[in-house]
Amino acid sequence: MNKRQRRTLARIFERPTRSDVRWDELASLLRALGAEEYEGAGSRVRFVLDGSILSLHRPHPKPELRRYAVEDVRDFLAAHGIEPEEN
Repeated sequence: MNKRQRRTLARIFERPTRSDVRWDELASLLRALGAEEYEGAGSRVRFVLDGSILSLHRPHPKPELRRYAVEDVRDFLAAHGIEPEEN
């Protein structure tokens, strides 16, 4: 993971949940972690990591994820033992 991806990971785990996490930043982070991306119908996108599926809607018209989507991503990553490093 590069510095920007580590920063995105930290922002996903911040409390209160942020509403300014951009879709392109999330997709870059998940790909760096080894997730495969599959386009579905409409704006549906699935990320598969170690056999687990995270299904999200690509946000539109704004590029930022909604809070509930950030929380879903946080839960998905935590279930895989992926959390930001302590500084």
